[in-house]
Amino acid sequence: MMHFADSLTFSGRKVVAAWAALPFPALSGSSLPDVLSAHQQDVPWKLLSSGREQKVSCCFAQSVVLRGICQEKPTSCLGQPQSPLHSCESPEQVLQQFLYTQFPGAFSTSHVLQQPCDTQPPFPQFFSPLLTRRGFLLDKAQGYSSRGVESIPVLAALQSSPVLHSLLSGLCRALRVPHVRRWSSFFTAGVEQDDFQEALEELKTLAQCYETGFGASEDEADSD
Repeated sequence: MMHFADSLTFSGRKVVAAWAALPFPALSGSSLPDVLSAHQQDVPWKLLSSGREQKVSCCFAQSVVLRGICQEKPTSCLGQPQSPLHSCESPEQVLQQFLYTQFPGAFSTSHVLQQPCDTQPPFPQFFSPLLTRRGFLLDKAQGYSSRGVESIPVLAALQSSPVLHSLLSGLCRALRVPHVRRWSSFFTAGVEQDDFQEALEELKTLAQCYETGFGASEDEADSD
């Protein structure tokens, strides 16, 4: 995982954020172009890394993997023009085109696999009754849930993005010396004050690598 993260980082960046959609929000019978066309305003996955939830409008580099959706057939809507995603020849091209549209200029790699994620026991059955046994969304809840969800489509992503500026800046503020000094065992365990201060400065510098340069950030102002 460390080497994989290294392949997505450059310009002094060393950290990537994890994102996922579990399950991937696809209606039963829908195709990948159908699903992604419905999410042109925002990506259909959520931040897993610690930090406040926020909309991601840009990223520097990313790797995205989608499982269990490409085998669905496209829906036909007479009288309605299809999106540019419907003109792509393969699911891989559909996902790559979507990433290019959402994050223009970012380095993106994507993979689409037919095999869904297996969720049969002992996988915990915490899913909504709005899911079919294959993990696709229904218009209304099923009248039973005893059969459980056997598989789900899943999307997972690693991103080097400005979201990490808030995460790393928050960690830097939490580790300020006045707060750490309250924990006497922290330094009695062998941590040198100078080494700690140097690591703190390196963390602050790392956080600055994820700034986009559009105005002063609240996190940076608070850390001064």
